[in-house]
Parts: sequence; structure tokens; C-alpha cells
Amino acid sequence: MKRYLDYLWPLIGLVAVVWSVDLLWDKLKTEAGTDAAIEALLAQGSFWDNLGIVAGRIGQKIAVIPSEAFFHAALATLVAYAALAWYDRIALLHLGKEKGISWLYISVCSFVTYALSHNIGASVFSGGMVRFRAYTAKGLTVGEVAVLVALCSFTFAFGTILLMGLVLLYEPEILRPLGRLSPWFAIGDNGARLIGVAMLGFVALYTIGSWLKFRPFRLGKLEIIYPRLPIVFRQYLAAPIELAGAAGIIYFALPEQGNPGFMIVLGAFLLSFSAGLLSQVPGGVGVMEAVFLAVMPGMPAPAVFAALLVWRMFYLIIPLVISLPVVLAFERAQLKRNTRIAPPP
Repeated sequence: MKRYLDYLWPLIGLVAVVWSVDLLWDKLKTEAGTDAAIEALLAQGSFWDNLGIVAGRIGQKIAVIPSEAFFHAALATLVAYAALAWYDRIALLHLGKEKGISWLYISVCSFVTYALSHNIGASVFSGGMVRFRAYTAKGLTVGEVAVLVALCSFTFAFGTILLMGLVLLYEPEILRPLGRLSPWFAIGDNGARLIGVAMLGFVALYTIGSWLKFRPFRLGKLEIIYPRLPIVFRQYLAAPIELAGAAGIIYFALPEQGNPGFMIVLGAFLLSFSAGLLSQVPGGVGVMEAVFLAVMPGMPAPAVFAALLVWRMFYLIIPLVISLPVVLAFERAQLKRNTRIAPPP
């Protein structure tokens, strides 16, 4: 049975990509075809000709993004990655292992972890491997690294639940357009608000559990200690800052005309990024675009696509390019260290 389950997530990811790319392509062609002359070219052209036409329309949208928008997107990226480093720091504080590990070391480790996991996919595995190499070098055990990875993942989930609950409470209409994708999403505004209240209720229960100092959860030899209130308070700050920073990149890259506002963009980002993570598609390619276009039907598709390309450049591609030399330098240093302390034959 396990053998078949190993193929389940890759299969789900493949189906999500094919479905999303097909939906995205139809949407982009429809948007590009609003001009009668271009519509005639699309009707007569081959796939590659049509791809060039659509790409040209997207390029036009990127070209009109003002330089200050790129500057603000870059600042939002720095805020997001700084908050991601805080995730690791929070986990180390929870473990009581923060002493002797500098903020610089944590920041570099976190930056490389997320640069790789966001691009490669399978974030728990790919991010876990980077953290395992980095933090065992600082004296953490395998079990402690596992707890650190789990708490960082939970901090992200906690922030997503918290912010999505607030979005659904104040902007319940965000789910209306998703009803076109599937009847499962055909939820009225009152239903959306109830979901938002339930999400915020989970956040409140988690906080109350910390306040009441729930007992550690034991599974065999594994013991998971409930985070203390100072840790939970930090999660309340770090996770929303990171997610708001990441969503801010897209918000600043969107044109002012037709922009639905930051709360809608934030909600669309939370929905699309979560869908991309669940599908295990590296970078959420296709999945994010499909969800964003569905949530914001009033925005021109090429403009949305251009904003997401800017997001991928700042949040995924540039960090990946920077992180690869860092990984090589770390592994080289570790190899030299191990060679130096190895006993003679």
C-alpha cells in the first residue's frame, strides 16, 4: 500500500499542473483576444505563434510596471525573508537551543532553506535536509532538528489560518468567483464568514492551550512540548509579517486600475500559495496563476500573470541564484573541517 501512496502526491501534482495550465492558457488567450486584430491572429496561428502573441502581451504589462513598484516589491521580499528567519529563531527558542547560534547563521540557513524548498517543492523534505546539515553542525540532535522543522511549518500554517480567517471575516466575497472552478467552492458570504470564525477559533484555542500549559504530547519516545506564550506571541507577529510581505510583492506589481485592494490580494495569495504547496508543484507553477485569475476576475489576465512573474523573480528565482553558492561554500567548509579533524590511518 505504501508503494502506491508514494505515487499519490506526484500524480495529484501532475493533474493539478495540467488542469491549471490548460485553464490559464484559455484565460490568457481570451484576454489577449479582446482586441479584434489579435483575436484574428490567434484564430489562424499555430500554438507557437499564439504563445508568442500572449507572451508579448504579458511583456507589455511588465514593461509598464513603474520602477517604484519594483523597489517596493524588493523591500517586501526582504521583509518576507527576514520574517522567515524569525521562524527558525522562534523554533530554536522553543527548543532552548538559541545560544551559540548567531542571527546571521540563522538568517543564512533560513534563506537557503526556503530558496531551495520553494523552488524544488516537497518543502518539509528539501528544507529539512538543509536545516539538518546546518543545525547538526551547531550541536542539535536529529530529533531536535525534526521538531524545529515541524514548528517552522506550523508557524507558517498558523499565520495562514489567522490571516485567512480575517480575510474571510472582512472580505467574504473573495470565495464567490471560485464557484466557477468547482461546486465545492460555491459558498455564500455567510458561509465564508463562518469558515473565517472557525479559523480564528482554532487560533484562539491554540493560544488558550499555551496559556493553560497543556501537557506534552507523547508518541512512543517522541515528546512534543506545547509552545509557551512568549513563543506563541512571536508566532502571532512573524507569520503574518512574512505572508503579508510575500503578498505585498504581487500587490505592488499589479496596476492601480482595477486593483481590488491589499486584503483581496492577500487572500488570493494565501489560497493560491497553499494550493501550490498542497499540489507539491515546485513554485506552484500554474496552480497559483489559476487561483489568482479565478479570485480576481476583474483584473486583466496578462497584468495578473505579469505581477506573478515579478513575484517569482523576487521571491523564488533571485533567492535561488544567491543560495546555490552559499550551499557550495558551506559544504566545502564542512569537508575541510572533517578532513582536518579526521584521525590519521
